[in-house]
Amino acid sequence: MLRLACDVGGTFTDLVVADGAELRLYKAATSPDDPVAGVLAAIELAAADFGIATASFLRQVETFVHATTRAINAVLTGMTARTAFLTTAGHRDILLLREGGRLDPYDNRRPFPKPYVPRALTFEIPERIGAAGEVVRPLDETATREVIGQLSDAHVEAIGVSLLWSIANPVHERRVGALIAELLPEVPFTLSHRLNPILREYRRASATCIDASLKPLMARYLSGLAERLRAAGFAGRLLTVTSQGGVITIEEAAAAPIHVLNSGPAMAPVVGRRHARRDAGSDDAIVADTGGTSFDVSLVRGGRIPWTNETWLGARFTGHMTGFPSVDVKSIGAGGGSLVWLDAGGLLQVGPESAGADPGPACYGRGASRPTITDCALVLGLLDPTGFLGGRMRLDEEAARRVLSDAIAGPLGVPVEEAALAALDVLSQNMLGAIEEITVKQGIDPRRTVLVAGGGAAGFNAALIGHWLGCRATLFPALAAALSASGGILSDMVFSDARIRYVRSDAADPHVISGVLDELAASAARFLGEAGGPARTSVDYWVEARYPQQTWEIEVPLAWPTVDGKADIGRLVEDFHKAHATLYAVADPASPVEFIAWRVRASAGHGQASDTRSGSVAAPETPARRRIWLGSWTEVDVHELAAIASESSLIGPAIVESPFTTIFLPPRMRARRLASGTLEVTA
Repeated sequence: MLRLACDVGGTFTDLVVADGAELRLYKAATSPDDPVAGVLAAIELAAADFGIATASFLRQVETFVHATTRAINAVLTGMTARTAFLTTAGHRDILLLREGGRLDPYDNRRPFPKPYVPRALTFEIPERIGAAGEVVRPLDETATREVIGQLSDAHVEAIGVSLLWSIANPVHERRVGALIAELLPEVPFTLSHRLNPILREYRRASATCIDASLKPLMARYLSGLAERLRAAGFAGRLLTVTSQGGVITIEEAAAAPIHVLNSGPAMAPVVGRRHARRDAGSDDAIVADTGGTSFDVSLVRGGRIPWTNETWLGARFTGHMTGFPSVDVKSIGAGGGSLVWLDAGGLLQVGPESAGADPGPACYGRGASRPTITDCALVLGLLDPTGFLGGRMRLDEEAARRVLSDAIAGPLGVPVEEAALAALDVLSQNMLGAIEEITVKQGIDPRRTVLVAGGGAAGFNAALIGHWLGCRATLFPALAAALSASGGILSDMVFSDARIRYVRSDAADPHVISGVLDELAASAARFLGEAGGPARTSVDYWVEARYPQQTWEIEVPLAWPTVDGKADIGRLVEDFHKAHATLYAVADPASPVEFIAWRVRASAGHGQASDTRSGSVAAPETPARRRIWLGSWTEVDVHELAAIASESSLIGPAIVESPFTTIFLPPRMRARRLASGTLEVTA
């Protein structure tokens, strides 16, 4: 049986097919108006390569893992459903006030950011639950019914419900949900205590409203994807990638679409960590994925996938917070399709705007009039105009030179080649700045790491960036051109659950903690039981804790899932002190500890950790030659990646090509093809 993983990007749709231990890669142009069309086009390419009809090919597929930017693009462009927000009376401005904070507190010219749900669609529910779960004010059902009637008159398409302290006692929130289901049965809604049981009111409310606003769109998209795949012959299991670096079923994604906001970029650190460990023996890696539209970078430290609880959609403070922990990935608008332009002062700029898939770069021959990085790479000789996408698309070099001359070289009074080289340098500096944000500016020495480079456009400059950073090595995996999609093949099904239960260490009842952990263990066991007998499983527990009077909690892993007595509580307190000292270089062993939220994360894998070992082709007696611009035209060797013998080396300047990516090896740098198929580049 086959397993498929697909990543729908802004420019190309990547498809990775796992046939036993062999992985094959296919790329098709993304269709912005109909993303599923790009998925089906990639599947047709795979079926043709296997020499069978598409329907026969899909009938052999056991699992299809799908990653998409559909949800986050909808939020960023405002194309979500018309959503109402229901909250406790007197707290109408939760989404407006947020948590405070401004990027520049002295700049009073900036307007106050708009709330995710406009105030006109925010409604107050007469009720109040106290912090201990007590009913302070009973729910006024008559008034609640009137509010729901107003929602109908306002033609609301989705509803988010987040009442104060519903995490301590959800009785009122559940009843509001029941009334919505009764009076507006066609309108999807989200209840905060079910979606995201956390303390902070803004984060919980924001997550609730974002999730609700995505439900109509993502339900249509995911059901449409499933229907079209079934119609084409697919009868296997359809999964989607989550922001937490795992996969869930499409039914779960449709029920809580906030989990798939960053589904594509989240997989790159997962697969990057694996390559760093296997190919370089390193638990510290910078993972960079350069696609057609964006440059996504993350830092793996000590073998741990980076996590953040501060995920903003848009700019910090002025955007909207998801309220969920997710894989920490920094993204900037820098990729193969990034537009090259001059600002009002005549300075050369690259991105963040992209040419996308339609019309794409000028060299695609679709009438584009603005130059991109891909056009620059073609002008510099880095790309073979006859070998793009494995020879399926011929690039128009004259069109690339023309738009670059008109927009950049002509106004600056420089040769076209110099303009192209300068644009590539600006792109590299932008990428370098993004990497420094998560390394140098956070006290991390990049010289201790390896750079794992992926994405179709990574090869233009990744080796040079790795050299500038002083990384131990730059790794180009065999499936570097589809790094995120290959992560889908390796990913596990994931499940998470949480309970809010305030416990102070100097007055802790072990039975209370044990009861909470038993609840979490039972929910994790149900998930694993429904996962269908996975080949490997893992269950991790942790608690969010703080010193009294602290504002923010830190996460403390639980080495054991039970607390039977005071001794276990003492060990947990000691673990908190150690974690606090590690994070802040200070601890207070004499202080009690407040435990707030208890969490579990379970994963189930079905033997998906296939080797990315690639096949090899017969090497020509002498490599091909091509002219590239390095300040002057220079002839260099062009090597087929699959034809480079295992453990053999070559010295730059040179070009290493595969059907879907081109890797530029700078002068005096050494490349070695490892037994895994990865190309290792060192200074």
